[in-house]
Amino acid sequence: MPEARPAANDALIASLNPSLRALALRGQLRNYRKNTIVISEGDPGDTMFVVLRGSAKAFSNDQNGREITYGTIPAGDYFGEMSLDGGPRSASVMTLEPTTCSVVHRSAVRDHLAEEPQFALELVAQVIRRARLATETARSIALLDVYGRVVGQLESVAGPGRPDAPVLIAPITHQAIASRVGASREMVSRLLKDLEKGGYVELGVKRITLRKKLPARW
Repeated sequence: MPEARPAANDALIASLNPSLRALALRGQLRNYRKNTIVISEGDPGDTMFVVLRGSAKAFSNDQNGREITYGTIPAGDYFGEMSLDGGPRSASVMTLEPTTCSVVHRSAVRDHLAEEPQFALELVAQVIRRARLATETARSIALLDVYGRVVGQLESVAGPGRPDAPVLIAPITHQAIASRVGASREMVSRLLKDLEKGGYVELGVKRITLRKKLPARW
């Protein structure tokens, strides 16, 4: 007889869209503490993770400890799909807060794809979006200087709006920006301090207010 899930976990699964809910029901629920490495880049992988509660980030780092963050995975999203072809993990994933996932084995994912063709289309679209994001990240690092990458990151997080209207970005840290643009926290902090002196931004604790349109060059 299968083990009964706590009602709270049933509620988390019920909040998913129908096709992802059916996938999550095929997996085993696991709880992770904050800052837990769930998967490591380069390791073999045969599971996919549906995030029911909490959030995580996908990232890579080098031997010197410099990190590049590819993106965050919120509740209602999933990760680990890139290794379903039997290849190694393409990035590491670490929880940003206490997180609950449904861990689905590759064979169960294949059964789900066969039975839920709409999810197969959604999965393809997700893989394309993530590949496009990785390409944009690589292009930014290759073609833009650190300032250009910082500006691009701030503007992408702020979203569309009037260039002359103050826009609050929170929560955000200098380290998080540095990880996303492939630079040191010290360099990002110096650039932000300079922009603050110029009246372009206002810095606070885990918050940045864009006061006016950022200059293309600095």
